Amino acid sequence: MNKENYILECHNIRKAFGGTQALKNGELYIRPGEVHALLGENGAGKSTLMKCIIGLYSFDGGEILYEGKPFRARGPVEALNAGISMIHQELNPEPHLTIAESIFLNRESTRGIFLDKKRQNQKADEILKKFDFPYGAGTLMKKLTLAQMQMIEIIKAVSCNARLIIMDEPTSSLDSEETRQLFRTINDLKKQGVAMIYISHRMEEIFEICDRVSVFRDGTYVGEKDLEHVSKEDLISMMVGRKIENVFPKTECEIGEVVFRAENLKGNGFENVSFEVRKGEILGISGLVGSGRSETMRAIFGLEPLEEGKLFLEGKEVKIKNPGQAIRKGICMVNEDRKSWGLSLHRSIRENMSVATLPFKQKRLLLNKKREEKECKEIGELLKLKAASIEHDAFSLSGGNQQKVVLAKWLLADPKVLILDEPTRGVDVGAKSEIHSLMCRFAAKGMAVIMISSELPEVMGMSDRILVYHEGRINGEVKREELLAGTQNQETILNKAFGQ
Repeated sequence: MNKENYILECHNIRKAFGGTQALKNGELYIRPGEVHALLGENGAGKSTLMKCIIGLYSFDGGEILYEGKPFRARGPVEALNAGISMIHQELNPEPHLTIAESIFLNRESTRGIFLDKKRQNQKADEILKKFDFPYGAGTLMKKLTLAQMQMIEIIKAVSCNARLIIMDEPTSSLDSEETRQLFRTINDLKKQGVAMIYISHRMEEIFEICDRVSVFRDGTYVGEKDLEHVSKEDLISMMVGRKIENVFPKTECEIGEVVFRAENLKGNGFENVSFEVRKGEILGISGLVGSGRSETMRAIFGLEPLEEGKLFLEGKEVKIKNPGQAIRKGICMVNEDRKSWGLSLHRSIRENMSVATLPFKQKRLLLNKKREEKECKEIGELLKLKAASIEHDAFSLSGGNQQKVVLAKWLLADPKVLILDEPTRGVDVGAKSEIHSLMCRFAAKGMAVIMISSELPEVMGMSDRILVYHEGRINGEVKREELLAGTQNQETILNKAFGQ
C-alpha cells in the first residue's frame, strides 16, 4: 500500500534483553482514524514493541516511520511532543497532584519563571468540560476512581494533540458501565481522526471496538486481518499456534466437607457476609467493581481488619490478623493488584516464588538452595512460564508471566483454601485455559478454591456455585446445575449484581 495511508509503520523491529530475544520481527501498520487491535500471548512482544515506539526501550534493529518519516523517540516525553501517547495497563498517577497538574505535567503553564496555576486550571477545566468529567481541575488525583484516572490519561493525550494513542489493557480494571464510557470516548476520538492501538485479551471487546488486528507470537509478527473477515477461532489459532478447544475446561470434582466458613463478616465496604466453601469446590464471586468482593477476601486474608464476624477453618474458629497467620493456617490469596501486593519486582523470579515458603526450605539455619531451585523450576514448567532464567528479575517479565509467578508462590505453599482475585486479568487466552485447567486440578486434589472475577463467562464457566455481591452484601447464589439446566443465566446474575 501507499505509505501515505499509514500514520505509523514498524519494519522488522528487534529487541533483546540479555539472552532473551523479546522481539525478533516486529511489524505494524496503523492508519489514521482507525482502532487497531494488537493480539498475542503473554511474552509475544506486544508491550516491548509499544515501548520501542514511545522510547522507553531503544530497539536493536529495524525501522519505525511516523507520518512518513524515520522516527526514534529518546523517551516518552519526546514521543508525546511528536503526538504519540501511551496509556499503560498499570496506571501510576501521583496521588497528591491535582487533575490540572497531572494533565500538564512537564508542560506547565508559566508566566516568566513562575508557574501560572490560574491559567493552567482554566485550560484544564475547559478540556474537562468537553469530556463531561465530573470533577474540576483542582481535585486531587487520589479522590478519583481507577476508571476516572484512566480518563485523565486519555484527556492528557488529547490535550497534547496526540494523533496516535496506545491503550494497553484499558478495561482490565473497569466494570461494564465504565467500559461503555471508554468505548464512547474511543469512538469520539476516532471521528476526530485519532489513530489508536488497542491491546487486549478480551475478544468480545476487540470485535466490538476495533477495525483491524495484528497478531504476534513468540516475538514475531504473524499477520494482519480485517476484523470483518476473521473469526474468534482464527485469531486464537494465530495467537497460540494451536487450537484451543475450551477456554473454560471445567471438570467435575468430588465435593467434600466444608473446609472454610465465614459468619456475619463486617469490614471496610461489606457487612453481614456469610458463606462456606467445600473441599474440591470452586466458589465463584461475582458483582460490580466496588461491591465489596475483594474487600471481603482481603479481610479474610488479613490484609484489612475485620470489624465483626467469625472465621472457621476445618470446623475450628480461627483468628487472622495478618497474612502471615493466614498462610500458616493454610489460606493463601492471589491479589488482583500483583504489583502492589503480589511481587517484589526487583528481586529474582526464584525469590518471588519461594518467599512465602522459605521456612520449609531450610536446613536448620541455612537455606536448602538446591531444593528451592528444583521446586521453582518445576512449578515454572507446570505454569509454562516464559523466562530465560528464574534468576532474572520479575520486572523483566510480561504482565501475564508476572501473574504466573504470583500463582507459583502460593501453589508452592500447598494451601487448603486458595483465594484468586481476578486470576486471569491481563492474561492471554492460551494462558487462561492453562490457569483454568490448573484450578480444576487443585480442586480435584481437595483444595477449596474461591475465585473473584469481573468476567461473567469465566465465573459461569468455572464455578460450582456463584455468590453475587451488591453494595457490600451477598445478594444471591447461583448453582452450576441451574446454569446447565438453563433456569439461571448471565442476565439473572447481572440482575442480582444490580440489586434486583
